[in-house]
Amino acid sequence: QVQLVESGGGLVQAGGSLGLSCVVSGSFLSINDMGWYRQAPGKPREWVARIARGGSTNYAGSVKGRFAISRNNAKNTVYLQMNSLRPEDTAVYYCNADISVQAMGVMSHWGQGTQVTVSS
Repeated sequence: QVQLVESGGGLVQAGGSLGLSCVVSGSFLSINDMGWYRQAPGKPREWVARIARGGSTNYAGSVKGRFAISRNNAKNTVYLQMNSLRPEDTAVYYCNADISVQAMGVMSHWGQGTQVTVSS
């Protein structure tokens, strides 16, 4: 059983910063790409950022230059540092990881989500 657990959400004023973490635990062979998505009320889930095992990163245009994704492979953890936050960044943020599980191949796994609220 693979589990992803996010932490670090909360309430912040516009212009402020927050950091999110996501730890992968359980039985697995390896973690490939890891990423963050978000879903605002009444909107579909959208991709925010992604990081490959080797460290290469990609960002959605709406967060590029403000958010930074990183990972610690030894700790099976991915991070999202969010700076210059805007009210439109308010959403539930979800961690995602492509994980190789023995006898099952590579499967996409999701965390339970953590709320980020940016007040104006």
